[in-house]
Amino acid sequence: MARLGIRVRQWRAFGAVVALALPIAACSTVSGPPVEDDSTAASPANIASLTDVIQRNPNDAQAYNLRGTVLGRAGRNDEALADFNKAIGLDPNYAQAYSNRGLVQRQAKRLDLALADYNRALEIDANYGPAYVGRGIVYRLQGQAMQAFQDFNKGIALKPDDAQAYHQRGLLYQTQKQHNYAIDDFTTAIGLAAQQAEPYVSRGLSYLAINDHKSAAASLDDAVQLDPTNLQAWVSRGLAYERLGDKEKAAGSYARALNIRQNYEPAKAGFARVGGRLGQVYQTF
Repeated sequence: MARLGIRVRQWRAFGAVVALALPIAACSTVSGPPVEDDSTAASPANIASLTDVIQRNPNDAQAYNLRGTVLGRAGRNDEALADFNKAIGLDPNYAQAYSNRGLVQRQAKRLDLALADYNRALEIDANYGPAYVGRGIVYRLQGQAMQAFQDFNKGIALKPDDAQAYHQRGLLYQTQKQHNYAIDDFTTAIGLAAQQAEPYVSRGLSYLAINDHKSAAASLDDAVQLDPTNLQAWVSRGLAYERLGDKEKAAGSYARALNIRQNYEPAKAGFARVGGRLGQVYQTF
């Protein structure tokens, strides 16, 4: 706890993006915390089954909340929002439904509405960890670093196995250039959710920022294997191998990024720096 106290005093006002003095950081479109990927839970068959439950129990707030969660995972946010509204209408003191609705509002970039939902969830249940993490993300997006930091700490204290909370707190440390602390949090997030690519990408960026290019390359190797479509991971990996002097892997990484997004300037610039040639095959691993 002493270490946290020291770091709290070091917080400064910060912008909305992670600035690591790397050309890829400000341009990337791939960011954000790790999310649960449960395609089975979000399947049409499961949604239909939950709909059947609701038809048989039309006043069951839990059933609406559960279906809303599954609809949200399936990307059907308007329908999810309707289910959470219904759940809250049936049970105005349903903390989880408010928190889940806050997530949908946050994804729709309605941050004020999301913040109100998370606040209401915590008024009902001051020990509901996911609401602290969700609210912390809203604070982070709004540039309120201290409030976000306090919420992530509280979320971690309540639920020490929450990978998202560690990842989000790591992003705050990263923004403040406290990269060793950020790396610690990203590593913890990876230990808790090893199949999520984003903590590996974030850790790779912090390793690059402290010039540990070998560790950066290793972390980004894992990221691109977990998510071969991750643009930031490929460009960051290219930079790591470029700095290690491995032009073959660097060119291959930049080429993979260009396959994902043609004319992506950071990838084009990196590809040119290492002497990449269009049409040539490069060894990426």
